[in-house]
Amino acid sequence: MYIGRDLAELTMMSMEDWETTELLYFHHVCSQLAPYLSAEGASLHTKMIRELEDRGPVGGDSGGWDHSSAPIYD
Repeated sequence: MYIGRDLAELTMMSMEDWETTELLYFHHVCSQLAPYLSAEGASLHTKMIRELEDRGPVGGDSGGWDHSSAPIYD
């Protein structure tokens, strides 16, 4: 379950001020809803992707037998 600021609050801020966990969570949500997003939603999702790319690698490693390779954002 996500505990954090909602999308309405975040869209009123610069994306640079979003926490990485917020970007990862809402990127995941937008990815799941991609076929249903309006042009505005698709544009916001593209901005999230660019911001994540600008921030560089998330997590720092490729995983192992004892931990996930995917970042845990929730």
